[in-house]
Order: sequence, then structure tokens, then C-alpha cells
Amino acid sequence: MHDVSESPGRSRVLLVGSGGREHALAWKLAQSPLLDRLWAAPGNPGIAQHADCCHVDADDVAGIVRLAGELRADLVVVGPEDPLAAGLVDALQERGILAFGPTRAAARLESSKQFTRELAARLGLPGPRAAAFSDFGAAVAYVRELGQFPVALKADGLFRGKGVVIAESLAEAEATLRAMLLDGEYGLAGRAVVVEEFLRGVERSYTAICDGQRALPLLPAQDHKRAFDGDRGPNTGGMGVFAPAQRAGDPPVAEIVDTFMTPVLAEMAARGSPFRGVLFAGVMLTAQGPRLIEFNARFGDPEAEALLPLLETDLLPVLIAAARGDLRGQTLRWHSGACVSVMLASGGYPERSSSELPISGLAAAAAVPDALVFHAGTAQRDGAVVTNGGRVLCVAGAGPSREQARQTAYAAARQIHWEGMQYRTDIGREAQA
Repeated sequence: MHDVSESPGRSRVLLVGSGGREHALAWKLAQSPLLDRLWAAPGNPGIAQHADCCHVDADDVAGIVRLAGELRADLVVVGPEDPLAAGLVDALQERGILAFGPTRAAARLESSKQFTRELAARLGLPGPRAAAFSDFGAAVAYVRELGQFPVALKADGLFRGKGVVIAESLAEAEATLRAMLLDGEYGLAGRAVVVEEFLRGVERSYTAICDGQRALPLLPAQDHKRAFDGDRGPNTGGMGVFAPAQRAGDPPVAEIVDTFMTPVLAEMAARGSPFRGVLFAGVMLTAQGPRLIEFNARFGDPEAEALLPLLETDLLPVLIAAARGDLRGQTLRWHSGACVSVMLASGGYPERSSSELPISGLAAAAAVPDALVFHAGTAQRDGAVVTNGGRVLCVAGAGPSREQARQTAYAAARQIHWEGMQYRTDIGREAQA
């Protein structure tokens, strides 16, 4: 057990998770003058630079609750979606431990795409034509009814960020639906499937910190989901982000909040499941206006690695205020300029990943001015950092312009190497604005 000091007015924080998002959160929280101690469960070699790592898995609800009690944590910040869907925040609240993140019921906005589509329809939120199915034949019939390709097929539950397939043909759609609904290749996540009209336009990531009633928005960002340059290849958990992402003619962020987030917060509160935490809206800016693609119930990854370096405000008191249900008086200030984050992935990602491959060049990359290296899927073996997953590192670059930020990120990325490493070379190009 750690020796926890009793500094008045300062907070002991336990961060749950082990990815790049959690490394970015640890890096930002460690800068707070209001922080007493920071722990992470389980953390990773990058997070260990800022926090004491504890060997408790993020999905071990009972273990995390027990650890938070032993550490006398003032706040538990839950990073990934799986423990949110498993009810970690509910379990912490039952023990009287303050937690930043939605309850299991509120986290259904991410953990069930069917729930979200039904809620969006009830509230009249602009979105694609969509329907949910658990029957293979009915799902195929609906794809035929839509009569246009590509078509978006989404496993209802969580599937490691890979539960969405953009089918380019009827044959591909049938094969995907068979894999989801009949063959069990998507596990419990694929017991139901949401079939959606494919939307064309520019996809934006809108993020807000919420207290159950209010939404405090962050800068808009743009993710790159496809594995390869030119938005080719399979969908991934995200290969890179730039922020801010705002073109002339784009709707103001306040309009996005009013259209998509405020009605959902009011509805969830009315249902007795107020949403406290991070509400992430993936929105397609189409020729007909903004359309909702999805909600997530936590910081995006790699959006967090591009947004948090731009955040000037101390994050810790904002998270505490949101967890307590009162963001009144809280504001967010931002550094000028832009940030570009580039994901470095294992060879063959997203179909496969690598482990135990030694990584070189981390110190050289971190030495690049205005660059940050966030660990996403790494481990430490005999004093060396090795790969431990599909998305391994996220390299972020800041600069007075997006192009300068992009050059910084790629200058740092080029310092890093392991066998089979791959990354997109077109993250944040001006043409993608």
C-alpha cells in the first residue's frame, strides 16, 4: 500500500486504464498544483513517468474499488469504455468514492448502439436511416431495402473499437452480418446489429465534459479511422487526429452541443441516469447539415492525445466539479495553435498485433521540440520498452499552425522504430480541413 500524505486541499487521484488516452490524462493531471498523489491501474511504461502504477486490471471492478479504498483516493478517473459499461462508477459510488465517468446505465450511450439509435430517434436528433436487428435474414432484407452502398454495419456492443464495418457491396454486407449474427465472431457485441445508411461528408469529433445537466465543450477534432493513407483500408480505433478542426462554414461548437448533447443530457437525467463524465459525439458534416454517427462515453483515443496538449486550464478541478454534478463557474482555456497526433501501430493492424518487439528511438522522439510521445500499447521487459498491442504509440506535435504541428509530429515519429511498425503519413494535411 502506498503512503498517502494528508495535504489539505490537494487530491489523491486514481486513474483507471493503460492506453494512450490514459497516458495523456496522466500527463495532464500530473501538472496540476492541486494534485497530491497520482496512481494508475494498471498503467503502462509511459504512464509510469507520471504516476505510481498498480497491478490491477482496468476491468477488475472489485479490484479497482478495493484499491481506491486502500489508497483513500479522492477521485477515480475512469479512462476506457469497458469498465464504464461494467458498472465501475456504480460500484465506486456505492462505496462513497467520487468517480469521474458515467454509470453503467448512462454509459449505454456507447455500450449499446441500438440504445443510442432508439434514443436519437425519440429525441429527433438528425442522423442516418438506421434499424437494429438480431435476425440475419431481416438484417439482409433491410440492407437490400436501403439499396445503396457502402452501408455501415455496427455490432451493438463494445468490440475493442473494431465493431464497425463499412460494407462496399451486398456480398460484403451479407458476409459481415453472418459473422456478427450467426458465426459469433463478434462475441456478445454482435448479438444485435445496427444497419445504417452511409453518410458522406466530413466527420468531426466533438467532446464535452458533462455534469449531468451541463456540457462544457472542448475543441473540435478530426480523427482518421481508416488504416492507410488516403482513407483506405479497414476501420481502426483511430490512426491520428488533428485539432482544432473547424472550417469556414462549419456549425459553431455551441450549435453541435445544443443539437446533440443538451437534449441527451436532459433525457438521461429524466430517466434517472444523469450523464457525468465525457460525452463524445461523432458527427458527420453533410451537405444537408450535421448528422449524428455515434456517441462515446469517454475521451476519444487518439483525440485526447491531440486535445489535452492544447488545454491550458488545469484539468483536475474540472473533473472533480463534473463528478460532483456542478460545472457552474468552470471554463476551459486553450493554447493557441494546433496539435496533430499520429498513431504508430503494429504491422498488420487492425487484423493482428505484435508483442514483445523492442522499441528504439523513444528518447530521441521525446527530444524533438514541441513533441510528445504517449504510450498506447507498450510493456516493459528487462528494462526495455516493447510492443504490447495493435496501436503502440501516439506521437503528438504542437505548433502555431496545423502544418507546423504536423511536421513536428512526423519528425518525432521518424525517430522511432520496431519491426513491422506502420503509420499513416497524411494525418492533418491541409486538404483534409
